[in-house]
Amino acid sequence: MRFSATTALALALLTAAPPVLAGGEDVVARDAWSRASIGTSRPGAAYMTLQNNGGEPVVVTGLRTDLAMMPMIHATATDEHGVSRMTHMEELEIPAGEAVALAPGGLHLMLMDLQRPMVEGEIFSLTVDFSDGEKISVEVPILGIAARVPAD
Repeated sequence: MRFSATTALALALLTAAPPVLAGGEDVVARDAWSRASIGTSRPGAAYMTLQNNGGEPVVVTGLRTDLAMMPMIHATATDEHGVSRMTHMEELEIPAGEAVALAPGGLHLMLMDLQRPMVEGEIFSLTVDFSDGEKISVEVPILGIAARVPAD
């Protein structure tokens, strides 16, 4: 498998960065990544796993980043005719002791109204807000435009 220099840098950052903790170290964001964009006319997306190590459920109520004016949680579902649709989710509950994977083809973070192109090798900050007022900041590396998983 061949890696570009920027992909290798992003992978090094992914594996070297410690998990982000919030809510008394109950919520951990790990394996964050995104894809490069073609300009700003189309939305971007970001992916990660949110692990709730606490004894109570936590609820994601918002996202913030200077990269996009409207970051959102989206769910992708395919109907009986094979047509996939994305729907906006106002909240995302993470049960106690469980993880929620935000990945291509399922739950993911949609970055609407990009303010600048998403460039391979760069990193952007994303803040995840919770219903209890806690928040975490996640550094999201931007991989190549055709990346499918962080190991691409």
